Amino acid sequence: MTNRLAKATSPYLRQHAGNPVDWRPWDDEALALAKRENRPILLSIGYSACHWCHVMAHESFEDPEVAALMNALFVNIKVDREERPDLDQICQTAHALMTRRPGGWPLTVFMTPGGLPFFIGTYFPKESRYGISGFRELLPKVAAAFREHGDEIASQGDALADALASLEAAAQGAVALPAGAPDAALGELERSFDRVHGGFGGAPKFPHAAELEFCLRAAATKRSASTREIVATTLGRMAAGGIADQLGGGFCRYSVDAEWSIPHFEKMLYDNAALLALYADAARALPDAGLGAVARDIVGFLVRELRAVDGAFHSSLDADSEGEEGRFYVFGRDDARAAMSGTEWEAAAPHYGFDGPPNFEDRAWLPRVVVPVADVATRLRTILPDVQTRIAGARASLFALRSTRVRPARDDKILTAWNALAIGALARASRAQDEPAWADLAIAALDRLVETAWSDGRLLATRLDGDVALNAYLDDYAFLLAALVEVMQARFRAGDLALALAVADALVDRFEDREQGGFWFTSHDHERLFHRTKPAHDNATPSGNGIAAQALIALAHLTAEPRYQDVAERTVRAFAPGLAQSPGGQSSLLVALERLLHPPSTLILRGEPALTRAWQRSLERSYRPELMIVDLGDREPPARLAGVSAAAVEGAAAWLCHGFVCRPPVTTLAAIEESLAAA
Repeated sequence: MTNRLAKATSPYLRQHAGNPVDWRPWDDEALALAKRENRPILLSIGYSACHWCHVMAHESFEDPEVAALMNALFVNIKVDREERPDLDQICQTAHALMTRRPGGWPLTVFMTPGGLPFFIGTYFPKESRYGISGFRELLPKVAAAFREHGDEIASQGDALADALASLEAAAQGAVALPAGAPDAALGELERSFDRVHGGFGGAPKFPHAAELEFCLRAAATKRSASTREIVATTLGRMAAGGIADQLGGGFCRYSVDAEWSIPHFEKMLYDNAALLALYADAARALPDAGLGAVARDIVGFLVRELRAVDGAFHSSLDADSEGEEGRFYVFGRDDARAAMSGTEWEAAAPHYGFDGPPNFEDRAWLPRVVVPVADVATRLRTILPDVQTRIAGARASLFALRSTRVRPARDDKILTAWNALAIGALARASRAQDEPAWADLAIAALDRLVETAWSDGRLLATRLDGDVALNAYLDDYAFLLAALVEVMQARFRAGDLALALAVADALVDRFEDREQGGFWFTSHDHERLFHRTKPAHDNATPSGNGIAAQALIALAHLTAEPRYQDVAERTVRAFAPGLAQSPGGQSSLLVALERLLHPPSTLILRGEPALTRAWQRSLERSYRPELMIVDLGDREPPARLAGVSAAAVEGAAAWLCHGFVCRPPVTTLAAIEESLAAA
């Protein structure tokens, strides 16, 4: 049979279009059917790159017997968590409250006809195993529970709704900004830091880019040696591990072990965007660590694997190929050796671990750095450049061999929020690494995103094959605003400033909680769900509230518009009690808090383009997280730009504003540096 998913804008939903399950998308028709027939809803949430989503689909959703039970007992709804993060956030939180366990995907949610969850799990095997109830056995039991205990389930649903509502930030009078929260959060990170392998905690281990950026900022602004160690160790170990694609660049989503050795192989746009910005900045702050090469490899991966023909970026690569997780990325030792010359093998075998036991399921090798290049040179009694040349050749040979295989599937949808993250990262990395071509990539993606997703002052969330759909979320607006701030620093265009102001106004008008501060994840005119979230914590992507507050502060100082800073301050104050009591996991909000407590600086350059470009390149060589530099060149300054004179400039001049206080212009690089030192 063909269900109702064949024309969805989600490749993940389309993957299920041929299932014998009578799948429906989440829409008014499906919800009305559940109410009309008083049938519970079976909501399955996943995404296209998810390995265990594929496993459950093959075991259960493709099985006619299981499908017959699902069709007889439930209204079955399939949701792509990347297109409907609103539903996913609510259901993941409900899962945590109901089970006291972490969630994940696939997420399997049994709901009342009115849309309230009453039983939730993640992956269920078809038959009972691993101590997990079998899906085939579970379905009639859940349906019977709904029939026989409907009143109790309804009461439980009301209690769940109340519990969810209690989690959201609420105004508590004149709340002071928690000035001690950043240091408290750094203390928590230092205590959970793995000093041997890097990262935080044990397996499974995620990159936690927001926390690492927070530490990098502290290393620069607080001269903190401990946070410098956290960043240097973690980024170095990650870059050497199997979580990093040693051949093709880019990072997988997480490591299944504490050593970053073997990843869960899916590769996501949002992870690689965050890590690109982080590695590019860290390369400035830690110039001897070789991190700039990692940033370049990430860009290579993004361009080769995820860039669409129109300049935007696709969402992800699957963990599986030919039905096996990681098959595309691992090697047999004989195949690897045959791909290289003898001298390449001499260097690559110890470097990538081919001379040791297999590291992937006791049968294959995933390349990761086991012996550093310098140590290989010592072993082989040769010079370092010789070994570097051999390993570069080996890497190219293995990459060529890998390229002949069946590739992991790509999720081709264009998500507004994730594209905005990539745009901002490319713009920042272009400045950090003096790579103008990366700014070209950022601008091409930005222009295409605006052309397709922005219309009449509002954003849409997703696009596939020319079809743009779904009311955008907080993250779409916040991340786009932050991306525009980054792009204006890489290459100023007056139209981007006008767009930033329009996006900021739409963000405030459509999402702000005007009574209690902060931003709702869904807009005021969004579909009414059983709960409305106001997220504070950084998860796989940074907190929309934190990024919105950061970007609004930057825009306020760039345009001398205090009202944007006022909104940012209301946002941080809304979350102040939580930040004061338990600041962990809220790094994006903590950065905004620090910028309220210690206003950043804005430097406007104007005059002879060759001179202003040279000034900016010189200033950008250092990592200065609290400095925004905008180079106007010989353009007339827009009327909304703060502090800069429209009068003719001889040579070049620079205007420095600290917060909302601007200094007289200076005309030499030395004078700029002196002003920055005094700020």
